Amino acid sequence: MRKLVHEWLGHELVELSAEGRSSGDAAEQGRELFARLDGELRDLGLSLDNTVRSRVWGRDRPSRDAGSRERVTALSGAARSAISSFIAPGHFESDADVAVDLWALRPRRAGLQKTLVEYDPTIVPLRYLVWDDLVFLSGVTAVLPTLDEQIADILPRIESSLTLAGVGWEHVVRVSYLLRRGQSLDHLKQLLARSIDVRFPTVEYGFVDGYSSEGKLIEIEVTAQLS
Repeated sequence: MRKLVHEWLGHELVELSAEGRSSGDAAEQGRELFARLDGELRDLGLSLDNTVRSRVWGRDRPSRDAGSRERVTALSGAARSAISSFIAPGHFESDADVAVDLWALRPRRAGLQKTLVEYDPTIVPLRYLVWDDLVFLSGVTAVLPTLDEQIADILPRIESSLTLAGVGWEHVVRVSYLLRRGQSLDHLKQLLARSIDVRFPTVEYGFVDGYSSEGKLIEIEVTAQLS
């Protein structure tokens, strides 16, 4: 278990990362993982209800799918949050099949509730959540033939969610681009430079081997701050 507490944008943000115990199957690993994550948060006076974003990692597609199903159960109700999921065998340092990264927020005012906004029609990923002055969008993807077409489809949908939340690209504080291994990072950067005329405070790029379905080449996660 990796556990960090950040002072970030005037908030206390807890970052947890863990791999499953390899003795069980992927579903059992997922259940045990979320129980263990909850225990780590409770040591800080928090719980899974404080989750604002999570990533599920699977060694292969069945593992990703099983881990994602366990997340739906563990992060329901008040624990609902922005999500993404990936297939990436190289992510693992153990024999586990499932891993989870989770971020939890301690609100600055007691009793302040999350605002959860669904897609219409509702799907498994939350469209976004607002808590205190932060906006967390679930990862956004597309199934189209090329990276160029996927970026052209994804960015306007992100912008639409930001607008609905009362912010714009200029309010974005962190962007994560999870790119399909084998795609060109330089080409991605060129596409983004032509599409977004904003420089974000924090940008990260990662590489994965698969997503929730075939044909996806990138997943983009965005966090923004209300002005």
